[in-house]
Amino acid sequence: MNFVQPLTALAAAALLAACASGPAPVAVPPAIATAPHQPLAMSIAARGVQIYECRATPAAAGDARSARHEWAFVAPEAELLDADGHTIGRHGAGPHWTFEDGTRVTGRVTGRADAPQAGAIPWLLLESRTTPPNGPLNAMNDLRAIQRINTSGGKAPAEACQPGDAGSRVRVPYTADYLFHGAR
Repeated sequence: MNFVQPLTALAAAALLAACASGPAPVAVPPAIATAPHQPLAMSIAARGVQIYECRATPAAAGDARSARHEWAFVAPEAELLDADGHTIGRHGAGPHWTFEDGTRVTGRVTGRADAPQAGAIPWLLLESRTTPPNGPLNAMNDLRAIQRINTSGGKAPAEACQPGDAGSRVRVPYTADYLFHGAR
């Protein structure tokens, strides 16, 4: 008898079910917890880069002899992915999330927590505002908060940049899950 086939099919079915349901529940730090009246509306994976630019520190700007440079965050650039890995939108500066139907969600950071994974960008809580596409209002109009969790990568380079690198940019790969929360 061949038991490999049934077990493989069962494992594949379990994996598909897990992917379709979004990320597994994660305990989030209090600093990025949503209010009890803000239920999860949707979960979206992101894959892209965090962009950093080499800039003089404010203290060094007026004194060339003590010039120090560091990597400053510029913007994210990422694809938003559904449970099947298909691109359904883009994430960019602002921050904003733009979906294929024209819906645009903007956010403002209201909470931050260190990521549990070394080298990963922080987990965030953002207050959200939605701009619907032309036409009838959609379900995303009731969004109130966004959490960025399960981050991997994306941190600025650990080594300082040099004065000769001023203005240069680096693109650091990252992934994250964005949890969009509505209002009851």
